[in-house]
Amino acid sequence: MSTSVNEKPMVLEIKDLCKNFGGRRTASGYEGGLWAVRDFDVAIHEGELVGLIGPNGAGKTTVFNMINHLIDASSGDVRFCGESLIGMPAHAITQEGIGRTFQNIRLFPQLNVLDNVRIAYNPRAGYGVLGSIWRGSHFVTSERELTERAQDLLAIFDLDQRQEEIASNLPYGEQRRLEIARALAAGPKLLLLDEPAAGMNPRESHHLMDLIHFIREEFELTILLIEHQMRVVMGICEWITVMDFGQVIARGTADEISNNPKVIEAYLGRQSGRT
Repeated sequence: MSTSVNEKPMVLEIKDLCKNFGGRRTASGYEGGLWAVRDFDVAIHEGELVGLIGPNGAGKTTVFNMINHLIDASSGDVRFCGESLIGMPAHAITQEGIGRTFQNIRLFPQLNVLDNVRIAYNPRAGYGVLGSIWRGSHFVTSERELTERAQDLLAIFDLDQRQEEIASNLPYGEQRRLEIARALAAGPKLLLLDEPAAGMNPRESHHLMDLIHFIREEFELTILLIEHQMRVVMGICEWITVMDFGQVIARGTADEISNNPKVIEAYLGRQSGRT
């Protein structure tokens, strides 16, 4: 099987990552419980666009949640640009440069489109609590700059004409694009996309593929993508890692993965009631 020969710096390196739910921790490991992820490894270099696929319940989103520290890893290590993220709070990981979208869209549904993006910029606003209270010239200038940057970002996603609309009133595909825009507003180096094409029709999925390619180049991103639409994964990912029952079963290019017997077995050979 082929391996990446990318000589660029390592952005994300995960080794022996495990998540056990409900087991009892002992000196030698865990007893009982459910292994949602076991001995997961991946290495992603700067600028790569890597897919993470597998049947429902394979453990893909659990991996994302451990990267972001939305849940604790049972063991293993996650290193971002050489620094371990284990034990680091979720907000600090975002500030380090990891952006994220979610399987279930997470917006501020009652705020308008512009404010959804402006909020993501606020941690880098340059004024503190007192500045927001006194609203001096620095506050006014910073707010104007944030608004302009948010509007520029919305224009990239063809949402600038909808900036005053309430987020929950957008069509589903546009809500997906807004969530990606919000993730980019935080200035990530690594972008985690959790099923960005979910619920999209073929035309929207094709547009999304072009958009992901564009934002990778425009924002100089490294991207790790979970996706169930195989046309999207095979169409844009240089490297693909496949999981089944919490473990990696294959790695390679799109051609290698599509012809891998273990992958075909995982997707087509068993009907085991996954959720």
